[in-house]
Amino acid sequence: MKWAEPTKSIIKMATFGERMAPVLVLWLAVSLSGTWAVDRGNFKTCDQSAFCKRQRALKPGQSPYRALLETMELTNTRLTLQLINDNNKVHLLLELYRLQGNMTRVKINELKPLKPRYEVPDVLIREPPTEPLSLLSQDENGVVLSLGSESQRVIVSARPFRLDIVEGHNVLMSLNSRGLLAFEHLRMRKDTFSYKVTSTVASVWANIKTQADPEAEKKEDADPANQAEAANEEEDKAEDGMWEEVFKSHADSKPNGPSAVSLDFSLPGVEHVYGIPEHADTLKLKTTDSGDPYRLYNLDVFQYELYNPMALYGAVPVMLAHNAEQTMGIFWLNAAETWVDISSNTAGKTVFGKMLDYVQGSSETPQTDVRWISESGIIDVFVMLGPTPKDVFAQYASLTGTQAFPPLSALGYHQCRWNYNDQEDVKAVDANFDEHDIPYDFIWLDIEHTDGKRYFTWDPHKFATPKEMLQGIMDKKRKMVAIVDPHIKVDSNYKIHNEIRSKGFYIQNKDGGDYEGWCWPGSAGYPDFTRPDMRAWWASMFAYDQYEGSMENLYTWNDMNEPSVFNGPEVTMHKDAKHGEWEHRDVHNLYGLYVQMATAEGQIQRSGGVERPFVLTRAFFAGSQRYGAVWTGDNAAEWEHLKISIPMCLSLGLVGISFCGADVGGFFKAPSSELLVRWYQTGAYQPFFRAHAHLDTPRREPWLFGPENTALIRTAVRERYTLLPYWYQLFYHAYRTGEPIMRPLWVEYPQDPATFAIDDEFLIGKDLLVHPVTEEGARGVTAYLPGKDEVWFDVHTFQKHNGAQNLYIPVTMSSIPVFQRGGSIIPRKHRVRRSSSCMAHDPYTLYVALNLQRNAEGELYIDDGHTFNFERKEFIHRRLSFANNVLSSTNLVPDAQFATGSWVERIIILGASKPSKVTLRGPDGEENQLEFEFDASMSVLTLRKPGMNAGANWTITLQ
Repeated sequence: MKWAEPTKSIIKMATFGERMAPVLVLWLAVSLSGTWAVDRGNFKTCDQSAFCKRQRALKPGQSPYRALLETMELTNTRLTLQLINDNNKVHLLLELYRLQGNMTRVKINELKPLKPRYEVPDVLIREPPTEPLSLLSQDENGVVLSLGSESQRVIVSARPFRLDIVEGHNVLMSLNSRGLLAFEHLRMRKDTFSYKVTSTVASVWANIKTQADPEAEKKEDADPANQAEAANEEEDKAEDGMWEEVFKSHADSKPNGPSAVSLDFSLPGVEHVYGIPEHADTLKLKTTDSGDPYRLYNLDVFQYELYNPMALYGAVPVMLAHNAEQTMGIFWLNAAETWVDISSNTAGKTVFGKMLDYVQGSSETPQTDVRWISESGIIDVFVMLGPTPKDVFAQYASLTGTQAFPPLSALGYHQCRWNYNDQEDVKAVDANFDEHDIPYDFIWLDIEHTDGKRYFTWDPHKFATPKEMLQGIMDKKRKMVAIVDPHIKVDSNYKIHNEIRSKGFYIQNKDGGDYEGWCWPGSAGYPDFTRPDMRAWWASMFAYDQYEGSMENLYTWNDMNEPSVFNGPEVTMHKDAKHGEWEHRDVHNLYGLYVQMATAEGQIQRSGGVERPFVLTRAFFAGSQRYGAVWTGDNAAEWEHLKISIPMCLSLGLVGISFCGADVGGFFKAPSSELLVRWYQTGAYQPFFRAHAHLDTPRREPWLFGPENTALIRTAVRERYTLLPYWYQLFYHAYRTGEPIMRPLWVEYPQDPATFAIDDEFLIGKDLLVHPVTEEGARGVTAYLPGKDEVWFDVHTFQKHNGAQNLYIPVTMSSIPVFQRGGSIIPRKHRVRRSSSCMAHDPYTLYVALNLQRNAEGELYIDDGHTFNFERKEFIHRRLSFANNVLSSTNLVPDAQFATGSWVERIIILGASKPSKVTLRGPDGEENQLEFEFDASMSVLTLRKPGMNAGANWTITLQ
């Protein structure tokens, strides 16, 4: 949900249940008038962010940091070493860990800071287990450590400090090779009274100690704890933005002064880097030398602009680097505002220029350099060394967890609008889906369903009997999502507000009072979700006896949780607001994760720990994948927004967040019928499939664009439902492994450079390739089919195509170019009903696509679809295999127990030869002949009515 277009929404917002202050209405009208595009002036550039400007001004090659090798301590699990800044004599502590799974952790903090610096909690699922480090050699220039194998080493150079990770003769990655390590130490402000008093006391105390111990002065000088105070005057002089900063009309007091941290990473041999979502940009990250760095700072950006590095709603500080030999990752664990600079020695070179280098024998190795800059906290970085893409996914999952396994129904189609008017509107929309034979699983309610924007409530006139509404939906085996945002109306008659205030759970302002800002309800407080006790209380509010009108088929949407503050700096919270001892600047990017975490826990608790939750969030951070789904925010009904949904979701999948989608049709503006149809066709093949629209857009339910377009949308939605068995299996696999569901081609074809920059097509798992039609008026698309030894089958025509080629595909409005990989078996359900739950016991059709060796493999996963019983091995997980003309189903987990009424009703084998007979051997050993049909023109063999239970062992032999 986003700000309203300045028409009737402004008038509606003026009521807010009670009348909002006229000044807010005027502010909103001024802020929102005149344009649909982002107002860049509301958001900082690097030059307007004092710490970014300060750090970016540092030049490479002039590092003041030196490793004090005499301070090195090496235990079985870690190396510690002091670094000194020769300009100001401040000491830092370097910690280096070798972690299980081919990872290295590097932490840098002040040796003895004036006060503790923030270290991010709750993101790592556990303290990462370590493996032994061993010293290989040491001299006055540095040390060499073994990372387990003989070929993998860490070299720590002393002057200037530099850290290289080496395998064999190749440098995989270097830290501080450009000399851009920077660590702004905490210090007292010298122009304050408190500093003068402290200095005087310190001086008196020093005199006393010196008289008692003549050597005390020398000892004090040698103590790193005092060297922050001995920093040279040039560094300590007050610069603009170090102790206070003003952006537009907002002042940031910065009571702790400058505290930014920065470190550079060099990646020899790498030209392609990915990740660091969320940005509305290409999959391959661009160089930033000629513009702003990529920004990671969760913000409510109105009408976000495409193809620029501006911050958006979420931030995951993880970057992947890939070439044909190796994939690596960098996880920068810092929740403060962060900027990421990227440069490359091959940027701007044409293909001809690179070819010329090759012909002329240029010795320049491609290299990408990345620099991370954060406003506060410490340097805590995990280097994930792969070497394959799937190794990196497993490494990152071992740190932050895997994608939550959602209920099966959440993978169906979701119908949303801001807002369905009342219960009758909901009932009518629900009935129209049945009338037009379009399945759906969830219908959504936005903020207007509440009583005056008081969350956990219902409008007493429009939604007077919510349980009756929910029961009507439940009777059709459907569900509902209602929005619950983290800004709480300041109203003494509102139970939620009163309890939060009485418990002291609100975030505080810098002066110690409750922080208040403007959002949908008018004046609002913001619960401090960083507090475990606050999260526990919030979770308890989802109990059925607390959330009046809720039922077991009501789920939750957390919006505006960046947090969005309409009258705050950059439409978010003041950085000097307080979360206990920490400032908001330290924790900002964590806030949305904590909101979703508490909400998901509330859904689990209300069921006694039985039911899986479903929670959608707009703001997110590393680890958010553990709690539900995300979407790409308030997009627009434009072709470019449809296109950008692909790389945006691919980027999220690469950093663990697989459950991603974009508002089908675009949130703002009104799509043409062509755009809407193409968006449904694209959204049906993305993990989270939801249509959503702004309050002031014309209604756009699927049946409102004429019978032809209704039929096209129906077909797209039904394709989604036929593939639910495959989607569900992939989500289970993502939950187990951390591998993305919607993935770039290079993940499966890592040695094929032709795949490295493709972001207009994608794979679902490894076996389906989708190239959506995203151009207006398109008559054809060109899809790259990867794999020189692969074959791909058009899922609609069964036509076979060779891999490693660009294939031109003529398209009509009914076309959704999708290909199944030869060598795969994909289960589908062709009896599409009104919702996924209605299809639970329906039969399967197996699509067996043979490769050039006439083999194929796949899986079938079945459980109850909604509880946590799968964790107790109450499921069916089967391996499907075709080899030597035998198709078999065998149990992958013999000790798992689950019964299903579903059966296999049809098998379609692509790339087959005609058999003389087909024999089925069931679990009892009995053999039966099967009927079959063979299409010689397409080499398609169809086996009809084999009738085996989906959980049984069986074999089918072709003779």
